[in-house]
Order: sequence, then C-alpha cells, then structure tokens
Amino acid sequence: MQDLKDIKNIYFIGIGGIGMSALARYFKFQGKNVAGYDRTTTSLSKVLEDEGIPVFYDESLAVVPASFKEKEETLIVYTPAVPQSHEQLQFFEQNKFSFKKRAEVLGLISKGKTTLAVAGTHGKTTTTAILGHLLKETGAKVTGFLGGISEDIQSNLILRGDEVIVVEADEFDRSFLHLSPNIAAITSMDADHLDIYGAKEELENTFRSFAALVPKDGTLFVKNGLALEGKTFGIEDNADYSVINIQISNGTYHFNLKTPHGILEGFTFNLPGKHNLLNAVTALAMAIQYGSPTTELARALNSFMGVKRRFSYKIKTNNLVLIDDYAHHPAEIAAVHQAIREMHPGKKALAVFQPHLFSRTKDFVDDFAESLSVFDEVMLLDIYPAREEPIPGINSQWLLEKIKNPLARIIGLKEISEEVKKCNPEVVVLMGAGSIGEEVETVKKALEDEV
Repeated sequence: MQDLKDIKNIYFIGIGGIGMSALARYFKFQGKNVAGYDRTTTSLSKVLEDEGIPVFYDESLAVVPASFKEKEETLIVYTPAVPQSHEQLQFFEQNKFSFKKRAEVLGLISKGKTTLAVAGTHGKTTTTAILGHLLKETGAKVTGFLGGISEDIQSNLILRGDEVIVVEADEFDRSFLHLSPNIAAITSMDADHLDIYGAKEELENTFRSFAALVPKDGTLFVKNGLALEGKTFGIEDNADYSVINIQISNGTYHFNLKTPHGILEGFTFNLPGKHNLLNAVTALAMAIQYGSPTTELARALNSFMGVKRRFSYKIKTNNLVLIDDYAHHPAEIAAVHQAIREMHPGKKALAVFQPHLFSRTKDFVDDFAESLSVFDEVMLLDIYPAREEPIPGINSQWLLEKIKNPLARIIGLKEISEEVKKCNPEVVVLMGAGSIGEEVETVKKALEDEV
C-alpha cells in the first residue's frame, strides 16, 4: 500500500465503533474524503454525520459514492466483526482494494512519532483518557485516540497537534502488536478474550510480545506485582511510582505521589475507586516520563472529569445514587463494588448486570457469580450476544443459579426502571458492555420522576 499521505479516500466498514469513529474524525481533520457503513444509528454515528462524514446504514454497494470506488486512491478500514457476506466488503475484496484493520492504521499513524500506549485487560480506556488530558492540559502538542468518550471534551479524539500520540492499546485480536510505543504501560493481564486466545497463558504471552515492542531507549511501566520487567506503579506500596498519604473528602481523593525523584504533593482526583486511583498513577508516571512539567500535573489531574460509562454518576443525592459503568468482567465488577462501598458506606447497593458474550460468561461464570453475590441485591439481564451465536446451556439462568444471594433474579431490558423502583435502593449501578448503556437515561428519568 502507498503511504497514508497519498490516500485521498478512506471508507470505514463499521464506522460507528468507538475506535473506528475516532479514526474517521482524525482523517476528516487531515483533509481526507471520509465515509463509512454501520449497521445501526448510534450517538457516535450521529456525531460523525453532524461533522460532515456520510454514514450509510445499508450494506448495498449502490449507496457507496463513486469516489470511494477508485481503487488507487482509496483505503478500506474494517472491523473483523463484519461478516464476510457483507456486500460492500465483498466488492472491495474482489477488486483488491487496500485493506487495513483499525489497529494497523493506528500503527501507521503513530510510526515515526513519539507514541504513548496504554494496554491492559482493565483500566486502559480511563488511563488513556487521563494521560491524554494531562498532556493536553500541560501544553503538549498531542493527538489522543481514546476508547471512550472523555467527559472533558465530549469526544473520543484529542486534537492538539501531532508531536506525540496517545493511544489505547487493545489486546483483542492481538491488535496492539501493530503499534510502536516509546512509552507503554500494562495495567493488568487478567484472563479475558479466551474465545481469541484459548488460554490465559497465551494472553499473557501476547502481552509480553507487546512489552517487547518498547525499544531499549523507551520505557515500559507495569502494575506492581505483574510478572514483567519494567518501572512499576502502585498504591501505597514499594512501586517506583506510588500513591501515598491518601485521604478521602466528599467523594474525592487527596494524595501525594512518590516517584524515583522525590515526592510530589497536593494531588486531587475526582473519580471514585481504587481502580481509578491506579489509573491516575499510571497516567501520571507516563506523563512524567514523557517530560510533562511536574509543577502543572496536580492542576491538570484535578480538572479531569472522567469517561462516559466508567463509574459515571447519573444521580448523586443523599438519598439516591445512580451509577453507569461499562464493567463486563468479574474483576471490573469487583472494582465497582469496592468503589461503591468506599464512597457510599452503609448504603443498600443494587447491581443490574447485562452479561456480555456467551463465551465470556462460560469462561468466567463462577467469578461472575462471586463478584455479583456481594451486592445487596442483583438483577440479571439476558446475555448480550454482540458478535456471537448462542452456546447451548450458557444463559443468565445458569449464572443466576450460581449467585449466592437470595435477592438475585432475572428481569427484561425494558423492565429495569419499574423493577429498580420497587426495590427502593440507595445506590443503583447499571453494568455491562452491551445495550444496557442505552437504557441508563430512561432509568434516570424514571427514578427522578419517582423522587
């Protein structure tokens, strides 16, 4: 394929995804002719259309503008989730267009530029957003590709120049092996995506391959305790970069940061939960290594507002709290529970959870049951299939039978509001990576009307 700068047209198949839409907006900003297909209208695809990027919801070739059928000037960026029977995909394949996955394109964009990459089975979206925010707020000319919508800029793309690239390094489908990071972090290596990797050991080996991409003059940061060589980060431990002297006031963390060069004081961080505190120290360590002015970092961190669907408060009063979270792995559910108990001690907590993928439910059913059982009450939705076909015997009833909580039951997606109101809970958390996120505003309105 010719150089990216020689490409005039970029057509995305699966343009509405969180990662794909950021790339589409980046190329539009670069002056490219951008369009794409997606299956359904979403808030992300509407934003693209508002910014002048055509999005087609029909897979027929007839809707594709003629300019995108010019083979020599067009690049096709696709997601593997699109079936091979897709009419547009078949046309581009049969006519031998240049094809790239999203991760390959990110690799091309970041090649030759200083690149900061955040990897890990949990925490990478929030850490990437914090890191991009820190660099932006301390004056770096940064482009950031985020895996979520930053509340600060209401976007998944930071565009402040191109001297440094900040990118979320996704382990799914081994995507992150296309990157060339100068500074990288690995936040966690818990078993996940076993439909891709088969075994936890293979997933860990792939993380080691990612770590090996960091050059000798680069820096790898790893969570303290992971079986990897690198500079360490942690919370109140012996890590190279560690959060110390933690105090909580009105749901906000106040802390100092121990570094190899001394202690930095006076940090304030507004996201709840130890998992988010770990995300903050990771981003701070990477920013310091990059060369961000340390005198500016406390101010920058204090102004970070969070990422949508990452412990996002939708209602926060003395009598009622509603939280929206993307948690779809047992370790993430446990982290949400820890944050609720820390920030809202003694309150009755109801978890509404939509399992994501039949394979993930099958692989981690006992861990899911354990992490959900500790809530005061649990409501389960049916499994969200995403890219998968059903697996016989793998369903929410099977998971329910393993949950050791007498106040656990299955409800329908459209029943959430009514069922939650019946419970009269003090803290409600909606969790999952599927369609449950689209119900949050409905639930919020129903609860506010009740109040």
